[in-house]
Amino acid sequence: MRIATRFVSRTAASSMVVAALALAGIQAAGQTASAAPQKASSVVTCTTANTKVTVAEVSRPINHLLLKATNTGTKPCYAYSAPFLRAGADAQAPLPWADETTPQAVLVLEPGQSAYAGITTYSPDGEGGGKEKTLGVIFANRQGNATNTEKTLKLPNGGVFFNSAATVTYWQDNAADALSW
Repeated sequence: MRIATRFVSRTAASSMVVAALALAGIQAAGQTASAAPQKASSVVTCTTANTKVTVAEVSRPINHLLLKATNTGTKPCYAYSAPFLRAGADAQAPLPWADETTPQAVLVLEPGQSAYAGITTYSPDGEGGGKEKTLGVIFANRQGNATNTEKTLKLPNGGVFFNSAATVTYWQDNAADALSW
């Protein structure tokens, strides 16, 4: 008889604990929902309007440049896919994206944070080419299409040689990953 009483007592106690937790969860959910609109900050797409873009020559690996995009806005921004790059003012098409560099998730840049893309400028396997003095940069939107205005950057050393093997990586969260391709 005593065993049965304990069993009933434990069952009753567990039911009360479950009910209390459920009530606390409902109250907490209500509090969270009312507080969320006050704290929520919308995330926007990174563009040339809210992001500073720079390009630099790197010592290793050879034939590479490093593109850096820093969020200068007041809201976090998504750095989607890879940048559309136009090597030279007369470029007819953007540099191809290196598909093997696709990250596992879209990068979210908090204000002041940076994303990086590695640019392979040429390869002995490539064809043609020439020395270009500028690099046009356009960000991608969620659908992978070009966003707004192009930002034109001057390339280091008065110009850089590009040929048909030139590519750009997807946005990475650090320079080392961007340059490892």
